[in-house]
Amino acid sequence: MPKILIIEDDQFLKLALEKKLKKEGFEVITASDGEEGLAKLITELPDLVLLDIILPKKTGFNFLEDFRKDPNLKAIPVFVISQLGQPEDVEKGLKLGAIEYFVKAKISLDDLVAKIKKFFEEKRAGSSTG
Repeated sequence: MPKILIIEDDQFLKLALEKKLKKEGFEVITASDGEEGLAKLITELPDLVLLDIILPKKTGFNFLEDFRKDPNLKAIPVFVISQLGQPEDVEKGLKLGAIEYFVKAKISLDDLVAKIKKFFEEKRAGSSTG
């Protein structure tokens, strides 16, 4: 069962996402700020990180910069989920290593969970053929 780390300071969104993902069979770990997220990333080694950008203590951009420096961690995929939807923010997130960038106002929880499930299905299909 894939393990997902949610780094989100909005308690309502974090709980809603955690509940939906657990219902779909995922193991979920959460963090409320960038520093806690980085610590949990190192100890838990999740299969996917869902990362907000506007976070206390360490922004999502700073988190990406720090975590990409570690060769043992940088292979972990990151989906950014943020209120920041300007093209330069999206570009920065992707340049720093996020594989997806979703703007909160433009995606529903159901669509997000569907995209996460699809990501793991494609990953599983890709690994079973090689």
